[in-house]
Amino acid sequence: MNSDYDLLIDTGLDRPYIQSIINNALEEDVGSGDVTTEACISRHTEVTARLVSRQEGVLAGGIIAAMVFRALDESILWEIIVDEGDRLTHGDEIGCFRGSVSTLLTGERVALNLIQRMSGIATETARYIAEVAGTGVTILDTRKTMPGLRKLDKYAVRIGGGTNHRSGLFDAVLVKDNHIRAAGGLNSAVNNILQTRNEELSIQVECDTLEQLEECIILGVDLVLLDNMDANDLRKAVELSDGRARLEASGGITLENVREIAETGIDFISVGAITHSVTALDIGLDFD
Repeated sequence: MNSDYDLLIDTGLDRPYIQSIINNALEEDVGSGDVTTEACISRHTEVTARLVSRQEGVLAGGIIAAMVFRALDESILWEIIVDEGDRLTHGDEIGCFRGSVSTLLTGERVALNLIQRMSGIATETARYIAEVAGTGVTILDTRKTMPGLRKLDKYAVRIGGGTNHRSGLFDAVLVKDNHIRAAGGLNSAVNNILQTRNEELSIQVECDTLEQLEECIILGVDLVLLDNMDANDLRKAVELSDGRARLEASGGITLENVREIAETGIDFISVGAITHSVTALDIGLDFD
């Protein structure tokens, strides 16, 4: 078994950030102590517990589960035997932990909450990726993530094969409908940004109509988000753009219609549902 989780994989996540999430979650759940476990279990009893998948899906967050238990007790030994992004079937053993039974009981819920959510996101993302296979479309996430868990949510999207949109308000310019209204119009909003923006930041504008798309192209906007357009209008947008702007479809995207939308010829499809409406993957912790 491993005794140092830093040796497992490079998640691309900042360790202090992950640790702060885990510490906050444990503080919320454990508080002043696990009164049930403390009352009925000897803290000196050792046990082996196994992470087991109870349905098909894609694994994300195995290392996060290990970090939860290690945050409670650094002597916990562990091994994750399934790689991030691997497919799971019902009954697959994902990994095991050996150590104090009280530690494993106390950390169980937090560990499972995180790995179940992350694996659910990776699984749903992979479904969308499979639906658009061969079209050349890139599936993007959105900022519709669980507050405080955005980096974990977006990491899970990457594990599922998706691509991250902007991380937050700070790393890309996205002019939405309320920005346009507040600025006094699309032309005014875009020109204000062109005069003041950081040159390193990309500019994207949300459009509700083909007329707005045409205006964006004239203004030189090279990335346009087409909001809640049906497949017919998206095809018209692709024809109108004629390669002068990259196009992203967003709003009302489902597994049932994503293929049709992808085949219109657009470049990107952003799907909020892969994070804001995720169904947790059923993963359990079984004690030997």
